[in-house]
Amino acid sequence: MIIRKFEDRDLAQVSSVCLNSFMKSVAPSLSDVGISTFHKISSVDSFTARLKENIDILVCEENENIEGVIELKDGRHISMLFVSPKHQKQGVGRSLLSSIMSFTTSDTITVSASLTSINAYLSFGFVLSGGISEASGLRFQPMKLELNKG
Repeated sequence: MIIRKFEDRDLAQVSSVCLNSFMKSVAPSLSDVGISTFHKISSVDSFTARLKENIDILVCEENENIEGVIELKDGRHISMLFVSPKHQKQGVGRSLLSSIMSFTTSDTITVSASLTSINAYLSFGFVLSGGISEASGLRFQPMKLELNKG
């Protein structure tokens, strides 16, 4: 298992990992509007557009297959963290999170966690930081992780 920076050649696989994981773990709890919103967010075109923004993306690769992805926006917000269903609960998410920390520029990392991923984020040390919200059909729990950058 290798954690490395995202490359343009990864676009299709990264989009597929996000969508497959979402459809298995998150979509069953959402409306058609939320599912449609996520399809747009995880599309190759959307990833391509976000590459022009202030984001860092790391992937977990095994045998030339992308098995996980993490996206950090503005050095402080995890906007994506998905692991392929067959590799979940094997440390991929934890490894990606640990690796992205070197790109942080803030003492607090935030995430809008899907309701099905709250326990995973709690196990990573995040705490709840507000009430459950919904935007464009996506339901999420704001969470944060305080870093010791000293």
